[in-house]
Amino acid sequence: MLDQPLDFRAKQLNHRYRHHAATEVLRRAVDDPDLGRVALVSSFGSESVVLLHMVSVVAPGLPVLFIDTQMLFPETLAYQREVSAKLGLTNVQVISASETEIARHDPDGTLHKTDPDACCDFRKTVVLERALSRYDAWITGRKRFQGGQRTELEFFEPEPPSRMRINPLAHWRSEDVQDYMVENNLPRHPLVAKGYPSIGCAPCTSPVAPGEDPRSGRWRGSDKTECGIHFIGGKMVRGKVSA
Repeated sequence: MLDQPLDFRAKQLNHRYRHHAATEVLRRAVDDPDLGRVALVSSFGSESVVLLHMVSVVAPGLPVLFIDTQMLFPETLAYQREVSAKLGLTNVQVISASETEIARHDPDGTLHKTDPDACCDFRKTVVLERALSRYDAWITGRKRFQGGQRTELEFFEPEPPSRMRINPLAHWRSEDVQDYMVENNLPRHPLVAKGYPSIGCAPCTSPVAPGEDPRSGRWRGSDKTECGIHFIGGKMVRGKVSA
């Protein structure tokens, strides 16, 4: 089915998996020949441990791509090492912009202040696209309860021109995420307890006060709300996409 149009493939996969729970979607998808080569992309952020734990159970050798922007909190880097070891993940790949790219685009490390979109683009989006060029599909932790166009998110989402996104947690509620962490005794990102419900790069992430939107601490004071890895053709993509 890999030679079929992308939107047709997504429709067929969503129909086939429509009655599956998250763990079964993940378990079957990583070996489904209609999806081809699959990788998980993880930020090792506040909720990432749920999918990472599921992967450790069903396919501990699955490629896990972790983007080190070289501006992450030290706590995130330590958490990545802790979780990878604790869960027995054997194929975590740390990917980053090269020294040459950094010297060209952000030699003094201040681009995030003047053009945060450009900073995210070369430190995250370009890096991820380069790594994903080896895969036919990638697993994300996006969920309907996160709002916006994500309210219509399906398990399988076309990413033109030829790649598929797999969203095993699409139908989960916020409570489901928290319950899973507790029930499986999973380690929490240390910054969550310090008021960081959504964690990105250190210069662009601030604590969130009670009652604020969980993502209000990302790029606070600007119109920016996404880093760009969920954009297609320069546009924000959070839901259904037609090929």
